[in-house]
Amino acid sequence: MSLSQEIGYQRAAFSPDTWTWEIRPIIDKKLGRWYLDLNPSLDRSFHGPSVNKGVEFSPNVKVSYDITKKIAGGLEYYGSYGSITGFDPAGQQQQQFFPTIDVDFGPQWEFNFGVGVGATHSTDHLIVKCIIGRRFSWPHKN
Repeated sequence: MSLSQEIGYQRAAFSPDTWTWEIRPIIDKKLGRWYLDLNPSLDRSFHGPSVNKGVEFSPNVKVSYDITKKIAGGLEYYGSYGSITGFDPAGQQQQQFFPTIDVDFGPQWEFNFGVGVGATHSTDHLIVKCIIGRRFSWPHKN
């Protein structure tokens, strides 16, 4: 269990909401070969067209199964329901499903690949994602 907080800036060419804030509790559990993850985040825009929406609810879920000791297959869900004071109509919500694969390249590396399909008209219909991550220990141990 952890709590992540992010304050971000992105150019308007990539997102009309340039300054944003997110708080995300991360609840995950490994049960044998199964992995379960729930991330019900709250998001807020400080500059852009979504400022008037206030705080928005964006749930994310992952379920995966260890096929081998090094490879896991799973399904990830990413949603954005709208303001916590009144969710957007279903057709305006963003909902995506990603069949994914995770490969274990060792304790210091993370690799995740998936192809996402949008389930509503407000969602991108096809997205390819790839995460290659490197874990660091601070301070370094000898």
